[in-house]
Amino acid sequence: MVLLVNQGRASDNQRLFNNAVIRVQHLHQLAAKMINDFEDSLLPEERRQLSKIFPLSFCNSDYTEAPTGKDETQKSSMLKLLRISFRLIESWELPSQTLSGTVSNSLTVGNPNQITEKLADLKMGISVLIKGCLDGQPNMDDNDSLPLPFEDFYLTKGENNLRESFRLLACFKKDMHKVETYLRVANCRRSLDSNCTL
Repeated sequence: MVLLVNQGRASDNQRLFNNAVIRVQHLHQLAAKMINDFEDSLLPEERRQLSKIFPLSFCNSDYTEAPTGKDETQKSSMLKLLRISFRLIESWELPSQTLSGTVSNSLTVGNPNQITEKLADLKMGISVLIKGCLDGQPNMDDNDSLPLPFEDFYLTKGENNLRESFRLLACFKKDMHKVETYLRVANCRRSLDSNCTL
């Protein structure tokens, strides 16, 4: 009976991981489409200006303690990757409302709350996965070393500014790519496959 319960829990956990990876992949693809559509809507001169800006710019997540390369990501524990993913998703909750507004002013992406809702669903799923990893152990959260999410980071910048709109979209895409990578590696870790290459 215990074996069946454990197998059921493992199956539920695998389903949660798969759903989380699918959801973040969708968000990453949505971010890529939004930034491409945004760039396509610009005049050639505006595009040239933006190509000079972003490489010199920085994102909110640049201040979050996270693995910086493939090797470091692969050496990180599953729990650490989940916690960092949670924090990155959490940091986009408030800015995503501005992102939806920025996007809906110039593009058609469906429901403007779509991004915020998807982020909330993903955050809840990652939270359940973190609890599953702890498996009844006390939550000795090592997130204390992570800065609090900069909820108003992007909101303090210029409103409806071309540069800030592009920066917001580019950072959202960059962060969703990070979360996708971290969740893929964490998901691979829990399988018997020891080759979790990126």
